[in-house]
Amino acid sequence: MGRESHQLHIFFFPFMAPGHMIPMIDMAKLFTIRGCKSTLIATPYDEPTFLKSIAKTKDLGFDIDVVTVTLPLKEVGLPEDCDNLNGLTSMDMRKQFLEAIMLLDQQLELLIEQLAPDCLVSDMFLPWTTEIAAKWGIPRLVFHGTSAFSLAGTECVRVYEPHKKVSCDSEPFIIPNFPGEITMSRMQLPDNYKEETEFTKFFKEVNESDEELRSRLEQLL
Repeated sequence: MGRESHQLHIFFFPFMAPGHMIPMIDMAKLFTIRGCKSTLIATPYDEPTFLKSIAKTKDLGFDIDVVTVTLPLKEVGLPEDCDNLNGLTSMDMRKQFLEAIMLLDQQLELLIEQLAPDCLVSDMFLPWTTEIAAKWGIPRLVFHGTSAFSLAGTECVRVYEPHKKVSCDSEPFIIPNFPGEITMSRMQLPDNYKEETEFTKFFKEVNESDEELRSRLEQLL
């Protein structure tokens, strides 16, 4: 097949939660309408929701597929019906859920080997996919389910740590190097910013993955 006739094929891999899946499905539709082939990655539990959402798009002749990966829930100590974040009732279960998602690496690699996508768009909560995409020689685009304003503010707090320079949780601080003199207090921050929690390491991996992607992009430019 000539390069001129090659249809760009993109994998979309959302985090298993409605607030992450819905915008990722919409993103896949937008790429498809513009001539790309889109493949969504879902669990068997979420697959019917994905298929229902893309049914009208497929009726219009746009090329969207759904493939599945199976979460190893039993291996991490979770019940079989915990395929989605909505079904988790404790922080311990959420930690186990993240562990199960990290064990999807071999299944993702098999899908890439079989279907040969040109690009992987994956959720910010799947930082391990950066290395897999690099291994298979395709770019990974990270999806953050929030605004640029929120991302920039979060990054400034993470880098400059103004919350560590106040005397109590209610004392206000201004986000450094951020336009508008936005004021916050430590009470408004997630727990992993205020103290070391079981999720601190995970969010560090997310940030390191983003940094690696930025570095690779700068090298390309």
